[in-house]
Amino acid sequence: MNVKLISITPNAEETIGYCARVSNPKNQKNPNVSGLLKFCIKNGHWSVFEMANMVVEINTSRGIAAQILRHRSFSFQEFSQRYAEAKGFEEIKPRRQDEKNRQNSFDDLDKNDKEWFDIVVREQNRRSYSLYKEALKRGVAKESARFLLPLNTKTRIYMNGTIRSWIHYLQLRTDPSTQKEHQNIANAIKWGIFSCKLPVISKALGWSEGVPC
Repeated sequence: MNVKLISITPNAEETIGYCARVSNPKNQKNPNVSGLLKFCIKNGHWSVFEMANMVVEINTSRGIAAQILRHRSFSFQEFSQRYAEAKGFEEIKPRRQDEKNRQNSFDDLDKNDKEWFDIVVREQNRRSYSLYKEALKRGVAKESARFLLPLNTKTRIYMNGTIRSWIHYLQLRTDPSTQKEHQNIANAIKWGIFSCKLPVISKALGWSEGVPC
């Protein structure tokens, strides 16, 4: 898993501040937007954060990509297994199922069960990819052959959204209720990209403590 910034609205925070002051034209070009953006966040004036955009590249598995693509306020471009050959698998670290919450797991699985799972995954990856390559060799279309591949097959996504959408996404997906692999992606974006490129907004959200940018 890794993430990378592709683009962000130039001077994004100043742009948001400029648009937020649309009804105060005499003060519209004021470069000091810290207090204004903090006020907007505190009072739920979220529409102003739609005035800037950010695009992030995410490299992950098909299983986690399916969760990310559910965020419909974003626009996406994803690596197409119909067009190009799939290559590689994401590492999977097994966890124990929470018997009370079907959407939760614990990182305390028995050592023997972890070792068994690791062996099975390696064999599954080897076997499925071998069959996938054989299918392509036989002339089977990529769009058909891809069904032989498991959910941990690597994929790449470009995720584009307004700063408002990114705030909501990061608040939701850094929560412990989110699957660990998805949490890791959201935290990498939150601390490695968002908080570095949008320090004023991050500080107003309480996200900027100790961020090494």
